[in-house]
Amino acid sequence: MEINMGAFNTLLREKFNNNQSEMARELGISKYQLNIILKNNGGHAGKKVLGAIIKYCDKNNYNFRDYIFLI
Repeated sequence: MEINMGAFNTLLREKFNNNQSEMARELGISKYQLNIILKNNGGHAGKKVLGAIIKYCDKNNYNFRDYIFLI
């Protein structure tokens, strides 16, 4: 699995007004983790981050498949 960075960046921009701290808090991950993922274009996204995205999508009625590629 890997993050669809186009959709993920759109979510950050539109839902969180480009506020990485707010997005990290809502996902339940550290700001540091989120920053590393953004700098590495989705790299270093482990199970915790992918699980957090899926949980966030379930909670907010988004389709997680829009944000995560199932490879």
